Amino acid sequence: MVTAEVDNALSGLPALPKRASTAEYAAETLRRQIADGKLPPGTKLGEEAVSAAFSISRNTVREAFRLLAHEHLVEHALHRGVYVRTLTADDVRALYVTRRLVQPLGVDAALRDAGCRAALSERVAAAVAAAEREDWDAVGTADIDFHRVLVAACGSAHITAMFEQVLAELRLAFLQLPDRRTLHLPYIDRNRRIAELLEAGDRAGALAELTAYFDTAEEHVLRVLDEAATPAG
Repeated sequence: MVTAEVDNALSGLPALPKRASTAEYAAETLRRQIADGKLPPGTKLGEEAVSAAFSISRNTVREAFRLLAHEHLVEHALHRGVYVRTLTADDVRALYVTRRLVQPLGVDAALRDAGCRAALSERVAAAVAAAEREDWDAVGTADIDFHRVLVAACGSAHITAMFEQVLAELRLAFLQLPDRRTLHLPYIDRNRRIAELLEAGDRAGALAELTAYFDTAEEHVLRVLDEAATPAG
């Protein structure tokens, strides 16, 4: 990703508050930019550009980078700088282990929360609209937002914060796949089905559909990553 594109991804962000936790705010914002696909794998994050975007010191930027490195979202290349990570097949497997453990908690929470169920349906509608205009990155964002809403229904700040890291890493994996349409299109209907089952109060059905979603998505991502890693000929 060229410097101009990085600057564009960071443009318009508000200056962060001058406080001891400013590095955490910067890391949180960069994490969301990664999760939204605005900073794809391999993007170099220059200290100067990030410092200017947030109106913070370069020492604070370095601390934000350390936080993101701890979350496996960026990596330091010796003598080259900081880059948004490129995920491996083992990284993807670990992410889906976490999803299978955490997201069923959101199913039970959504069954009790009509507002959550309405928000899930809104995310499905957003994905449908994005697909109609063939904006597949927006479809991917709507998909991620659907599962963010599902987990947020748990009402746990700790689970939500942990899951934001998972979502950001997932987006990195998705951005490594060349055919975004093939990746995202099938999951519009899967998410719609989950939302409908939740609205109908069908806990077992929603859990089964969520499990099928995970199995299909994990196999798809791993297959494409394996094909990309296999030398031609």
